[in-house]
Amino acid sequence: MSNSTGEAKRGHTRQDTALMHGLSTTEVQKVWEACDEAKSRAYCPYSNFRVGCSVLLTNGDIVQGANVENAAYPVGTCAERVALGAAVVQGAKKGDIRALAIATDITPPASPCGMCRQFIREFCEQNMPILLYDKDGRLVVMTLAQLLPLSFGPEALATTDELAVPR
Repeated sequence: MSNSTGEAKRGHTRQDTALMHGLSTTEVQKVWEACDEAKSRAYCPYSNFRVGCSVLLTNGDIVQGANVENAAYPVGTCAERVALGAAVVQGAKKGDIRALAIATDITPPASPCGMCRQFIREFCEQNMPILLYDKDGRLVVMTLAQLLPLSFGPEALATTDELAVPR
């Protein structure tokens, strides 16, 4: 499918995405560039499946992460958890994250694994946009609630005061 200039159509434009989720076109461009750059630094000698992630904070900072594999396969870490962990170490809390972007080398783009979806849920609002980029930079946008419906989060747990047993 092509447009009037003969160029291939790429789905939603980044401008549409920015408007739909309250992100500026500059912010969308920056998170795309950051996750694509992070993808180039992935350590994935076993799967050769590169993933980059960028997290946009409310103060405008962008934190990057890439997948890091290990010869003992289960101890590898996904790009999403690397980026979010780095954001938390830098002081980010729930409510400080505006968007998360993920880049892979496949089409259609890959969505976060189940473990990452739950990890994202710990630190992000359910209506937060997650921007998924394929190998050609085409974009799919979903919210956390769409990726993890009927989710379980920290607010479902009892507080220490609620758990205290009177003596």
